[in-house]
Amino acid sequence: MSDDLKHLESFIHTLADASGAAIMPYFRTRLDVDNKLSDGKFDPVTEGDRAGERAIRALIDSQHPDHGILGEEYGLKDGTSSISWVIDPIDGTRVFMSGLPTWGTLIGAMQDTVPVVGVMDQPYTGERFFGGPSGAKLITRDGEQAMKCRSCETLGNAVLGATDPRMFAQSPDKEVFRTLSDSVKLLRYGGDCYNYAMVALGQMDLVVEAHNQAYDILPLVPIVEAAGGIVTDWAGRPLRSGADFDRSKGKMIAAGDKRIHQAAVEILSPAA
Repeated sequence: MSDDLKHLESFIHTLADASGAAIMPYFRTRLDVDNKLSDGKFDPVTEGDRAGERAIRALIDSQHPDHGILGEEYGLKDGTSSISWVIDPIDGTRVFMSGLPTWGTLIGAMQDTVPVVGVMDQPYTGERFFGGPSGAKLITRDGEQAMKCRSCETLGNAVLGATDPRMFAQSPDKEVFRTLSDSVKLLRYGGDCYNYAMVALGQMDLVVEAHNQAYDILPLVPIVEAAGGIVTDWAGRPLRSGADFDRSKGKMIAAGDKRIHQAAVEILSPAA
């Protein structure tokens, strides 16, 4: 592993520490919630989201001013380096504002267009899910453990996660997702970024979602892949650049076993 990648692996923990310190004063408080949309739909943002992203950006700008940044709350900053960062300060803002602990801070380092290091940090529970060239790890207050996706040969044995059934409300998404969910052993809604972490930890087998943005997924790719899993769009194509997300409409699959990934692609690809 190169010195640059070693540094990224170390620095991403510094970023996660800073974001957690900035966000936690807002969790389970009577915080104000703003709506980012004006068309009658609801896309919430809180001061916790903003504070977390500001803390991450400040550290990147001070130590690596040439790095690009894409964040949910403050948009795109172009860089001159081959390294850029993708940030979702609170993935699961609806969960955060409800006082539930299944939200997380997503931070990913990209080398050119390839996600190389990622964390999903949950400062309330003290869990940090990490993935990079050195492997996949769950880091807690008690230490760390290696993560590995579990073997799952068929959909009939699979545990499937998706954040919200409304992701699949329109045809043909509705029909193909129903076929897939009818094929698995267990379907669980909710979870947001935790679903992907549970695939890496070997507790779940499959996550299928739609209408995601780059910052929702790219930081999670190194975590799932370092644990032995795979992340693609519904047609089985890698998700890397913004163009990939535009093409796929944010429809993605994360799987712990390539066999059930292929089975899911066969069902979902007509709607890809």
